[in-house]
Amino acid sequence: MFVSRYLGGAVAALAGLAMQVQAETWDMPTPYPDATFHTVNINEFAADVAAATDGALEIKVHSAGSLFKHPEISKAVRSGQVPIGEFFVSLLANDNAAFGIDSMPFLATNYDEAERLWAAQKAVIDGLLDEQGMMALYAVPWPPQGLYTTKEIASVEDLAGLKFRTYNATLEQFANLAGAAPTQVEVPDIPQAFSTGRVEAMITSPSTGVNSKAWDFLSHYTDIQAWIPKNIVVVNKRAFRRLDEATQAAVLEAAAAAEARGWEMSKAETEAQTKVLAENGITVVQPSDELMTGLREIGAQMLESWKAEAGEAGASLLSAYQQ
Repeated sequence: MFVSRYLGGAVAALAGLAMQVQAETWDMPTPYPDATFHTVNINEFAADVAAATDGALEIKVHSAGSLFKHPEISKAVRSGQVPIGEFFVSLLANDNAAFGIDSMPFLATNYDEAERLWAAQKAVIDGLLDEQGMMALYAVPWPPQGLYTTKEIASVEDLAGLKFRTYNATLEQFANLAGAAPTQVEVPDIPQAFSTGRVEAMITSPSTGVNSKAWDFLSHYTDIQAWIPKNIVVVNKRAFRRLDEATQAAVLEAAAAAEARGWEMSKAETEAQTKVLAENGITVVQPSDELMTGLREIGAQMLESWKAEAGEAGASLLSAYQQ
């Protein structure tokens, strides 16, 4: 009797141990805080994967750059330090210009155009990521980027001489072409930079404007919808291939759902956060035809530079988008 109970307990313990061995946890670094809609969406993605696999694969989300800083995340996934991660697509533009096309000013300026651009971009990006030992799971856009200023802007000439916040080479080129003075400022430093006069204008999303409480230090938001950049979630190919087929299918299905959900969340975010800007006293205006004509001319110049840098892959991508 004692032996039977002992053996029964041993079998149960071994079964439990086997289940623990089979279960796998993936650490997932993300750059943004938990309240950011991208992170909310990622947490839902992780929950979907856990539910679909009965806990065989758990994705532990490390938000706000707590595990790896933003510029390090793609490298961490590529090297296998973590199996999965999220980052801003155009951060890889130095690897290949195709990664940065969604940050080209006035190429895709509404969600329909942004979806078509992603459809054209994805095939090229898939090939580039494959060479780096990674694969894309899904991508979600930020709201369209608008112009924040301390005064009304009716034409490109009104930007001349303004100290313009930049955070990458694309924005620096834009500021120079607009006759503004580019000034490197990261998101956490935006309020102080405006308050001290270090910058007088910036292009960013309604989300960043609200998070920075832009009404405390500037007066105008012009809805130019300059571009619609994306975040991408990628997985290390070796880690993915170690999963059994059923778990792989569950991850891909959850990723497809996250992409669809994320695009809708982005649209809702745009409407809600633009409303918050207005409710807090910022003058929200539609751009004049004169301003948009001048801005599109700058965008066209920048696209020509991008095409020269992007080569055949870029030409193929652009052709697919413009068809």
